[in-house]
Amino acid sequence: MRIDHVVYAVRDLDAAATRILEELGLASIPGGVHPRWGTSNRVIPLGDRQYLELLAVIDPTVAAATRLGSSLQALTADGDAWFAMCLATDEIESVAARVDLEVVPGSRTRPDGQVVAWRGAGIDDPARTPDLPFFIAWDVPDALHPGATPIEHPCGATGIDWVEIDGDQARFTRWVDGAPLPVRLHAGAPGVRAVSLRTPGGALVWR
Repeated sequence: MRIDHVVYAVRDLDAAATRILEELGLASIPGGVHPRWGTSNRVIPLGDRQYLELLAVIDPTVAAATRLGSSLQALTADGDAWFAMCLATDEIESVAARVDLEVVPGSRTRPDGQVVAWRGAGIDDPARTPDLPFFIAWDVPDALHPGATPIEHPCGATGIDWVEIDGDQARFTRWVDGAPLPVRLHAGAPGVRAVSLRTPGGALVWR
């Protein structure tokens, strides 16, 4: 089990991408549309099967009828914010069964026509609070993983060092079955608070 990506909820994908490039030196690429949730994304590839995801509602009517979409709308009412951390696993069926989640297939079509497919658990489930990660198993070759797209970030970011989360330590540990993860957990209102990225100039902490 490892950190696959961290999701940043935004109100406007293009505006957020421009701001993040200018302020943090992180470049992004178009991802695709998720019709079932009324959302779309942009990807900040970091290599080594890791990335950051910018996620926005593009169809408010569809989004309002789903837990994921409505959560994004509520979270971004006052501005862009971290939404959730995702862990990759090769044993998603057993992981999901252990925490009583349903495994749901998903896919999106990239702008170049390539279909990216996965199986996920927990992103749209009320059992998962904002401090708990959801899970993913990619059903594509490593070359099609969102983090694998070659890109040059002005800041030189090459991966995730750690993620800071507020929540309940004991519940988090049970949820991930004690997996050793670079997560800094603090007591507080549940949610992701910061991500630290590796760069040639040292840690880039995005809060």
